[in-house]
Amino acid sequence: MADRYQNWTRGAVGGFVAERLGLPRPELLRRFEPGRPAVAGPVDLGGAGRLRGDLADILGAARIDVHEPSAAHTPAYGSDTPRFAGLVFDATGITDTGGLAEIYAFFHPRIRALAPCARVVVVGTLPERAGTGRVAQRALEGFTRSVGKELRRGATANLVLVAPDSLAGTLASTIRFLLSDRSAYVSGQVLRLDTVLGGGGSGGNGGDGDPESEAGGWDWDYPLHGRTAVVTGAARGIGAVIAETLRRDGASVICVDVPGQSAALHEVAARIGGQALELDITDASAATVLAAGLGGGERRGVDVFVHNAGVLRDKTLGRMERGQWDTVLEVNLRAVEALTRRLLDKTEPLLRRGGRIVCTSSIAGIAGNVGQTNYAASKAGLIGLVESLAPELAGRFGGTVNAVAPGFIETRMTASVPLVIREAGRRMNSLRQGGLPVDVAEAVAFLAAPGSGGVNGQTLRVCGQSLLGA
Repeated sequence: MADRYQNWTRGAVGGFVAERLGLPRPELLRRFEPGRPAVAGPVDLGGAGRLRGDLADILGAARIDVHEPSAAHTPAYGSDTPRFAGLVFDATGITDTGGLAEIYAFFHPRIRALAPCARVVVVGTLPERAGTGRVAQRALEGFTRSVGKELRRGATANLVLVAPDSLAGTLASTIRFLLSDRSAYVSGQVLRLDTVLGGGGSGGNGGDGDPESEAGGWDWDYPLHGRTAVVTGAARGIGAVIAETLRRDGASVICVDVPGQSAALHEVAARIGGQALELDITDASAATVLAAGLGGGERRGVDVFVHNAGVLRDKTLGRMERGQWDTVLEVNLRAVEALTRRLLDKTEPLLRRGGRIVCTSSIAGIAGNVGQTNYAASKAGLIGLVESLAPELAGRFGGTVNAVAPGFIETRMTASVPLVIREAGRRMNSLRQGGLPVDVAEAVAFLAAPGSGGVNGQTLRVCGQSLLGA
């Protein structure tokens, strides 16, 4: 659904009125387009931590124009001329609170000279593994989240915390994602890269230890080439876009949805050259039907499984019928548990080595929502499932399990929300607008990629840094 307010403020009259009254003017976000540069301009790289050289290599491999801090590349404070498409700061070398002044020194002269839709990425050390630097490293989260709320014109800020013994290759995929247009609606988030829970595997096609694409065993443009992905709830909405995005990245996609969505399901599968599998995931035979649909022989199995299917039955708790409660919990959580048990079966697992499982949770599962006790419980349960399964995925499969938690996403469902509530949902985030289904799909694709093995057991919010649950 079109955001009429955003369109109005982009015009001459609306822009003038918004500026005079101090109203938000949501930026038109740059989103990924094949063939366009990963980053639309130079990136300034600062900091002198242990990952400085690795970050320079990662940016260089991505063909990003990297500037080193110097007087020549430092704009005057308050300059109105956009200059930097990104700012990356290696804060791993900060070992005490006095060292936090380095962050101020780097960002202060640059933060107001960012291009529209610019990216700010801070890289630190996991605080609990930072020794005497724990206090200073923990401070980075407050700094980055606040920067995200201060930025304007579609810019975002995110924090990456890296274990001291993590390989540089586990960092490359994350840095590329956060700097690129693929992360347009991701801001104020913290991603943790840890060798303890990191999957690290790449589905049998190579390791994660090298920032270069071919040396790492995959093509950065088609990271899922040769892999099989399953997407539930794929007939429409976010699920259909996830299926399209995974196919874009090279995967062979099996689209799953209920028989009642047969026509739409087959249309999506045909459009992407995938396979349609009509399946009610709550049925007792669902796991058996799924296993049969994954073929046989040596190639039997799946590399990426996206639990996206979900339903709503909204009512305040006092007015909610037992059937409404049961339906939501059955589809959104219990069916996911059952299918995942089959994927990870001890005798005959369906998930291949280095496999990825991604669950679609919701910001409602983090912050709660009026009239959604059933839905919020199911989505919070998915976060718990991800956290509980992470060690097993890493240990048995060299794989990962993560969740994405969308905020206000422009879909048919949100289009039916009353106007005042819909506008509040759109504006109550740092980007002052709703996200698109592709924003969720890009996050899923990032977590599904072979290079993202260091991200495990986490929930990535795709919410424009929503004020809810912040």
